[in-house]
This record gives sequence, structure tokens and C-alpha cells, in this order.
Amino acid sequence: MLRKLYKSKAEEARILVLGLDNAGKTTVLKSLTDEDISTVTPTQGFNIKSLIHEGFKLNVWDIGGQRAIRPYWRNYFEQTDALVYVVDCADRRRIEESGDELSQLLEEEKMINVPILVFANKQDLMHALPADEVAHGLNLFLIRDRAWQIQGCSAKTGEGLQEGMEWVVKQVKKK
Repeated sequence: MLRKLYKSKAEEARILVLGLDNAGKTTVLKSLTDEDISTVTPTQGFNIKSLIHEGFKLNVWDIGGQRAIRPYWRNYFEQTDALVYVVDCADRRRIEESGDELSQLLEEEKMINVPILVFANKQDLMHALPADEVAHGLNLFLIRDRAWQIQGCSAKTGEGLQEGMEWVVKQVKKK
């Protein structure tokens, strides 16, 4: 009975979804769970959804990204298995701000060794920065203390989301 309990616990993962307001975090989550994305409103607190991906139960915590909420992000770091950081690639003027927030996240003690997937979102928009330019803008190439991946995506069309989540599951399996 204990082995069965341990096995079911081992096949669960806590995923934290963060990013600036209007990056598309909630739309990513709704798209992954096949929910209607036509009526997404800014997240004032958090959303929690569970989804099954490759036999793993992913407990996904989507936390609001408004400036006033960001100091409270640290309350959700405990036992995080992977971080999904969503960036609005069409909002070029906020890439630096997004990079600053990400740098602060990666310095948090409870986030040490937590793998990070960056969803370079809104690739469906004509003026969106490509994922490699976002990676440079966020200084991802300087990250040496954890696994990281950048994935171009569109939460609106669903493009790139499954590939990103496959990478997350692979990282969680390694733990």
C-alpha cells in the first residue's frame, strides 16, 4: 500500500506559471486544458488546474503578473518542480522588465535547481520577437545552474504548447 502511495505521489508535479501581466499565462493554461479562451480576464490572484500529460498529473499554478502581485509570487515557490515563465513577445518594450523579474526569480533560494521553460508567447502576431531574440533579451544564455528551454508558442492557436510541456515532463522525470 505504501509503495502504491509513493508511486502516485512520484507521478505528480507542481508547475508554477509566472510572467508579467498580459503575457498570456492564463490563456496558455486554458489552451492546454482545452477550455474556451475567448473570455480570459486578468488574473487577480491565482488559478490552479490539474492536467495529465504523458502519465504525469501536473498541478499547474497560474499566478497573476501585475506589479502589485509580484512580491507575493514567493509564497508559491515551495515544492515547485518546474517553472513556466511566459513572455509576451509582441510587447518589445517590456522584454527588459520581464528579464529583470525572471532574474530575481532565479535568485530565490526555494527556486534553486528548478528547471525553467520560457514560453515565448504570441508568435501568431506579425511583430512578435522570435524566440532566439527573446532568449537574448532575457539573458537566458547566462543561466548555468539549471536546465532551461525556450519555446516559441501561441496560446491563442495552441502552437508550441505541447512541445513545451513535453520538455517540462522530461525535466520532472529526471528529478
